[in-house]
Amino acid sequence: MPSAAERTRTLVQSTCSSVLIIPGLDGALPYQPMPDSRHIGPDGEVFLVFPPDSPAVRAATHAQDDELNAVLEVTDVAPVSVPHRIRGRAWLSGWLTLEQGRAEPGRTVLRLEIGEACVDDLWGAESVEPEEFASASPDPLVEHEAELLQHLHSAHSAEVQTLRGLLGERADGISGAATAAVPVALDRFGLRVRFTGVQCFDARFDFPEPVKDVNELRRAMHALFDAAAR
Repeated sequence: MPSAAERTRTLVQSTCSSVLIIPGLDGALPYQPMPDSRHIGPDGEVFLVFPPDSPAVRAATHAQDDELNAVLEVTDVAPVSVPHRIRGRAWLSGWLTLEQGRAEPGRTVLRLEIGEACVDDLWGAESVEPEEFASASPDPLVEHEAELLQHLHSAHSAEVQTLRGLLGERADGISGAATAAVPVALDRFGLRVRFTGVQCFDARFDFPEPVKDVNELRRAMHALFDAAAR
């Protein structure tokens, strides 16, 4: 099972949408500022890229003594069509400052120093210490997960459906005609499938050992499908 710090780091380094919440500013705007991109620094700080006229940039520019509190909220939505598509959220709160020397063409970079973080996802809700977030590594499949899930769903839906045979007693009494199997999450430890229809529940199918890349993933998926076929 991935740690809470790893899951949080994976969300932040993914393509999930995010908003920056600045107390006192959010209520005065019809929308919450959304960074164009985000990057994690060597000490766990998060660099957020905004247009120079963004309200977030103006707030950071006029902050007194670099004491501007802010929260980065990252929302993870399943890349396949499935009930309850929000897979999780992560919140990173801390202090926002204007980052000097990291300007991008036509953009301004803000630095969020993390004071505390938490994640609430398919694994559960947990808090994360800043040091844990800084030292954690993202899941090695994060850059390809959306594409891989979409491919599994569109090209291998029949094989995914056969995985219910690995559930044993849990699958008893479920109508096959009324139940669909949708791959909803994928990480180095295994595949999560959402069975929907008359009943709706998730099942995890763990790999024999964690995978390091897409090549190892391909072998692990073949092993899962072969086991289901037997």
